[in-house]
Amino acid sequence: MPHKLLLHPREGCDVRIESSDLAIHPAHHLCWQRDVYDNAVALATFTERCNGLSIDSRIVLQHFDDRPLDFWVADYAVLDPFLYDPAEYADLCAYILPTYSPIEPLLNTWLRSFWHSGQTVETYVLLDRINRAIACDFTYPQREEPGVQAPAATLAKRAGCCRDFATLFSAACHYLGLAARFVSGYQCSPTFARGLGATHAWPEVYLPGAGWKGYDSTSGQVVGNDHIVLAVGRHPESVPPVSGSFVATTHQSPSMQIVVELAEIPAQAR
Repeated sequence: MPHKLLLHPREGCDVRIESSDLAIHPAHHLCWQRDVYDNAVALATFTERCNGLSIDSRIVLQHFDDRPLDFWVADYAVLDPFLYDPAEYADLCAYILPTYSPIEPLLNTWLRSFWHSGQTVETYVLLDRINRAIACDFTYPQREEPGVQAPAATLAKRAGCCRDFATLFSAACHYLGLAARFVSGYQCSPTFARGLGATHAWPEVYLPGAGWKGYDSTSGQVVGNDHIVLAVGRHPESVPPVSGSFVATTHQSPSMQIVVELAEIPAQAR
């Protein structure tokens, strides 16, 4: 089976890719396609044996989302609860359905500290409260286990990694009747060493008028220029940056290293 690579950033009004290069070792055949979410997918089928796999993705892009809080929400969606326009709901309903076993009682108990059923509140304010509650009230331990933690487990442990927090935020949105999806990408942060970034995950919520807006539940901030979207999906486990399998001998102990390097290129140098 080929390896599936989701390493090409999504373009849009706020992102323009100037150049892209993908270098892979060992020898392989590469096929590009678009999936159901319009993500750019590279399928790598390897044609020789090897003792190591190297994937080097180099992207030059322009990012224009330097004012992430400057967005307009349609009048009918300013206050929550609201109903999506029927024409949009037909396309959004899959993003409102729960992706894990229903946990309404757990979510209701957790949300009750800053929201109660039937309350009318500004939609942005409610989303900001959820986002900040996860970032401030949950711990962020190093978690190397594969996969995504179910929202019920994150609530019980009051702990998780970025993909777990994104999944919990999305579950809360689904409970409130809001369309949400999972995002896989890169992040740069002032707290990182100069020139380094990280792989990251966060949710996006569909707000009429504004479109899909990202909320980083690890930092409690609205997503902007310091986030680069690679892929989006309805289910949190559907969009890892690299997925695939290999066969090894019993005496081999595979290891993996991931490095994300970022550099700002002056306009005159591009």
